[in-house]
Amino acid sequence: MKDEKMKEKKAQPEGPKEEGKKREKSGFREFFELISETAVFVFFVMTFVVQAFQIPTGSMEPTLLVGDFLLVNKFAYSDPVLPLEGLLVPRKKIERGDVVVFKFPQEMEKDFVKRVIALEGEKIEVRNKQVYINDEPILEDYKIHMIGQYQDQENNYYYYNDTIKENYGPVVVPSGQCFVMGDNRDNSFDSRYWRFLPVNNIKGRPWIIYFSYRAERDAYKKTSFRERLKKFVSFVLKARLSRVLKVIK
Repeated sequence: MKDEKMKEKKAQPEGPKEEGKKREKSGFREFFELISETAVFVFFVMTFVVQAFQIPTGSMEPTLLVGDFLLVNKFAYSDPVLPLEGLLVPRKKIERGDVVVFKFPQEMEKDFVKRVIALEGEKIEVRNKQVYINDEPILEDYKIHMIGQYQDQENNYYYYNDTIKENYGPVVVPSGQCFVMGDNRDNSFDSRYWRFLPVNNIKGRPWIIYFSYRAERDAYKKTSFRERLKKFVSFVLKARLSRVLKVIK
């Protein structure tokens, strides 16, 4: 009789408290797994697929404005690793007119954004602000000439150097390199000043503007609490919604 009663006790279903605890544990585990999977996915995407980038200066105006926040396609020019990768995610060759984000050759920890103007083996010359490739003038409907000054990025002052801005070369682009310039030709620290860009330094191609606001010049240098708070308020009050989701060309 005792053995039968013991079996009956063991066969009895678990009470509501024990079931609730199991459900709580199961729900917590599912939530934790979801967060972990999402974090891994975001880490993978931000490491290998896209990069967030903010425009700090006006060197690419009017194409890119100070205060634009971009997503950069890091797959755009990368070489395929797997045999079928090139078919699934097509890559493109670097072409004249492409806007690219790259590691600045003189300071590799810094990222710059410019437009490719000349490719390897091509002769480039600037005469009276007109760009010539292999002695032929090229059409650049994206460029502007605003002022006759160049802003020193490090010391934050302007000095005149019209000769190198308006007349440059001729030079031939070496193998494995390209020549880049900013669309704002009068205010761009580009290949006219530091020569050629190694193709291997290119990280990707700007794809889309995901947010934009009217930022102050050199806002990225202002890091005090008061300046950060002012910047945060500007995100809302000075947002340029017309530029959000704009594809970069």
